Amino acid sequence: MDYQEIKNWQEIAELNKLLDLSTPPKKLFFQGKWNPKIFENCTTIVGSRKMTSYGQRVVEKIMPQLIQQGKTVVSGFMYGVDQYVHRVCVESGGLTVAVLGWGIDKKLSGEDLKLAKKIIETGGILLSEWESQQPTHWTFPARNRIVAALSREVIVVEAAEKSGSLITARLANRLKRTLWAVPGPITSRTSVGTNNLIATGLAKMWLGTATQTPIFITDDPIMEILLNEALTADELSRNLQLPIAEVGAKLSILLLSGQVIEKDGKYYITDAS
Repeated sequence: MDYQEIKNWQEIAELNKLLDLSTPPKKLFFQGKWNPKIFENCTTIVGSRKMTSYGQRVVEKIMPQLIQQGKTVVSGFMYGVDQYVHRVCVESGGLTVAVLGWGIDKKLSGEDLKLAKKIIETGGILLSEWESQQPTHWTFPARNRIVAALSREVIVVEAAEKSGSLITARLANRLKRTLWAVPGPITSRTSVGTNNLIATGLAKMWLGTATQTPIFITDDPIMEILLNEALTADELSRNLQLPIAEVGAKLSILLLSGQVIEKDGKYYITDAS
């Protein structure tokens, strides 16, 4: 696919967000139809390369809201959450910017090529700060700074304890971008990073809508049981006849939203005596 250089990108108002970086890109290259307005109202979504079915459902839930708000969705075009973000975006009628961790002249193949063509056909673009550069260990963190800087808010869907998505999250904080993290099951390795972002106050919690206000669930069966007595996750699983993983996922959301607390393995309603 043909590509072009964005001449004097520093003079393009929609790209001025990149000037917040301590090391802005020296050049920018793109594939697709040039439309600077695509950068006016961006939201970045990143996540684990080892995406789970939970991560898929989260992306599918977030995307319609962003598209309805007229957002351009930015991500990093790697397999896992990033590529799923691009795919769901274009399939839902949205615009997306894929920031590459390699040179724009790199030949794509297979599913990568199909996705890239779909992004371009639907009005999105592929973006890179390099014309010719092989992907290597340092190019992806370098790409992450652009992924973070292009948007005013960043949503982390899934991230393991040492996930590259946490690099993007730290950059977002440094750039004073609004950082959101989606809480996940406490039993899932791919949710350790997102849950820690929330627990340490580095990220706001995304509970289906962009809100910090806790959503208190009054008709949740877990809450109904815990109103009467404190129980362990295993006891809740047996009482509700639900898989422990599903109970753990619900408990993690209730914990992170402040509706329940855990002490000595048992879960209590926050304000229960």
